[in-house]
Amino acid sequence: MSTELSRRGAVVLSAVCLACLMFGLEISSIPAILPTLERVLHADFKALQWIMNAYTIAVTTVLMAIGTVADRYGRKRIFLVAIAAFGVTSLICGVASSVEMLIVARFLQGLSGGALLICQIAVLSHEFQGGRVRAVAWGWWGVIFIGIGLGFGPIIGGAVVAALSWEWVFLVHVLFAAVAFVLTIGGVHESKDPKASSLDVAGIVTMSLAVFCLAFYITQGPDLGFVSPKGLAILGVSAGSFIAFLVAEKISRRPMFDFSVFRIPAFSGSIVGSAAMNLSYWPFMIYLPIWFHAGLGYDSVSAGLALLAYTLPTLVMPPFAERLSLRYQPGLIIPVGLFTIGAGFMLMKFGSAAAQPDWVTMLPGCLLAGIGLGITNTPVTNTTTGSVSSDRAGMASGIDMSARMVSLSVNIALMGFILASGVLAHLKAVLPALDGVQLRAIAERIAAGDIASAPELTGPVVHQALASGFGWVMLYGGIGVWIMAALSFLIFNARPVRQAEAHGTK
Repeated sequence: MSTELSRRGAVVLSAVCLACLMFGLEISSIPAILPTLERVLHADFKALQWIMNAYTIAVTTVLMAIGTVADRYGRKRIFLVAIAAFGVTSLICGVASSVEMLIVARFLQGLSGGALLICQIAVLSHEFQGGRVRAVAWGWWGVIFIGIGLGFGPIIGGAVVAALSWEWVFLVHVLFAAVAFVLTIGGVHESKDPKASSLDVAGIVTMSLAVFCLAFYITQGPDLGFVSPKGLAILGVSAGSFIAFLVAEKISRRPMFDFSVFRIPAFSGSIVGSAAMNLSYWPFMIYLPIWFHAGLGYDSVSAGLALLAYTLPTLVMPPFAERLSLRYQPGLIIPVGLFTIGAGFMLMKFGSAAAQPDWVTMLPGCLLAGIGLGITNTPVTNTTTGSVSSDRAGMASGIDMSARMVSLSVNIALMGFILASGVLAHLKAVLPALDGVQLRAIAERIAAGDIASAPELTGPVVHQALASGFGWVMLYGGIGVWIMAALSFLIFNARPVRQAEAHGTK
């Protein structure tokens, strides 16, 4: 590789890493400012939930649509539009004077964030196609996105609030976006799918509507009622839109979703890995601070430091994981990484059930789960985009990230349900005389970490109930990701279906 190309590659990688840093921080750093927003903007609990959910719902909605738009009009062009839009919407978030304005701005920020995420992956996949160079690029992407953007987001958000103000958690992205925009103009080459002569409008509309309604149903189900008429109507619209999407893709001359890629074992196996990580590791990151704070009694600073054991390995492992993939192949590394995550969850379960649990008893499991995530994440994304032809990189990255975000949305809600159910089961066992409705309300408050609002219960009862609930969650995370690891391994080692046709896709 020439020196000039190396320098341009560094510019491209810097632009992509800034983009992934912005996207990651806007997921993980926001929980740190929610107490401040509650006080400054007079936001109630439901409004705070919407500040988080508006972003993730919007991201999930546009993933597949943006992938096909980028393939049609050019990854660099759409990437530039996404960077600019993310900067503008971050500015609106930073100057929001009401909670309603902030929620709308967060939704718009999520739309641009989804485009940012898909385009950065497509650009990275197209620009770095050689084995060693590609491994280095994806390794750095994993370090910045997973290690810093997502892993250290809560600490970074808290530090920004302490040093400046909550507005700068958003406003800092205006500066990042300006730098990323300049780097992209100067370094990234334009690329597109030469066969994409037209857009699959029917596919874009039906898929976006299906995903939006599903994400809305999952995130708002507890408030709407999962089996209420309104909830079931939203779910019905999602199902109907998905059926319409399947029909549209069947008759389209250039469908946005090429189902033939699932005949490629490497693609399907890595997609299972994408979903598996978000079945266990990432949704649990939302609940683990509750255990450190309410279960172990740590203050915010101590809980944040304890969380480093869970997140720090994700910062250092991705480059090592890419080298392992080059030597042993993703078909082995990805299932091994998933199995390691599951082993970490099992160790955390034993650590939480210790006679006197603390950060020391939780440390081995946290470290092992983080190591497993660090081993798995970048090989998954690299394999997904690398197993199809470069002109379909946008579509492939859209499928990858859709699998992640849908799985994340489902399992955030599911883990919360399992946690509350585990707490409730323990309370029913030790307090059979109390009314069931009253116990459920108490269980939900305890599961949320609000142990002070249950003065009718003694400290040991609350702690044991919380430990029981978290034990259920950790068991689910461990067994669930082990099942997905086995499935991924079997798919990777399966013979390609209709191999000749699959090679035509690659």
